[in-house]
Amino acid sequence: MRLFNITHPAFFLLTGIPGLESAQFWLAGPLCVMYAVALGGNTVVLQAVRAEPRLHQPMCYFLSMLSFTDMAMSVATLPTVLRTFCLSARTIDFHACLIQMFLIHSFSMMESGILLAMSFDRYVAICDPLRYATVLTNEVIAGMGLAVTSRSFITLLPLPFLIQRLPICRSNVLSHSYCLHPDMMKLACADITINIVYGLVVLISTIGMDLLFIFLSYVLILRSVMAIASQEERLKALNTCVSHILAVLAFYVPMIGVSMVHRFGKNVPGFIHVLLSNIYLFVPPVLNPLIYSAKTKETHRAIVHMLHRIKM
Repeated sequence: MRLFNITHPAFFLLTGIPGLESAQFWLAGPLCVMYAVALGGNTVVLQAVRAEPRLHQPMCYFLSMLSFTDMAMSVATLPTVLRTFCLSARTIDFHACLIQMFLIHSFSMMESGILLAMSFDRYVAICDPLRYATVLTNEVIAGMGLAVTSRSFITLLPLPFLIQRLPICRSNVLSHSYCLHPDMMKLACADITINIVYGLVVLISTIGMDLLFIFLSYVLILRSVMAIASQEERLKALNTCVSHILAVLAFYVPMIGVSMVHRFGKNVPGFIHVLLSNIYLFVPPVLNPLIYSAKTKETHRAIVHMLHRIKM
């Protein structure tokens, strides 16, 4: 028996990029490259942190969490995206869509929480360096990782049930090549106020607060850096934050762009909505390993050393 005796479509139809259907096959190549870079790059980062003792430090542990989350996000979207663009196979089972929706939103929230934890790491390292090793112990780092994971799964667990309670009878065509909560709830022919309110509350109380605390941490970091007498030391301190700042921008700027377009861009073409959503989901997993391997000397050296040993 279905939940609340409400019938749902047996499957949804996924959409590539509206208006660019004829070019979807040619977009499959770049998408495959992006997935290969995301999965390969983050695998290399994880292996480097595991194998290189010099990377057994708090920031690199947080980086490994970020890489794992990026890999998980890529794996969650990969099957439906590649089937839609490469094989034109658009169908996805209703319950499989619920699972994918839950995983995408959960891993997105986890990434936000990890970026917040990394900002705390930078705050302690710059503002209170003498206590860095005693504050960010392995136990504290593991506890922060567990808290971020638990927050994501517990907070978003109601989403599949909020969708299941809705009768979906307007259409079964989704506007993306993967399943998202806002996309699915718009297909319901019933009151979706609870879904809207719950989604907004969750967004503001988690990702919104993460962004606020990241901003505040950098205000405190800048205040501490400005108190350093030597300009060379100031630049050295700020340089340790560059990778994290770029990762924050890569994650939050597309997210804010998607939110602004969805809220205020009613006259914006549909493919712009889809492109921004794809950038939000696909770009951070690709950029993060490149950013940290290029901008962080310890990580760069460890990866080069590891690859050199593999060649030997």
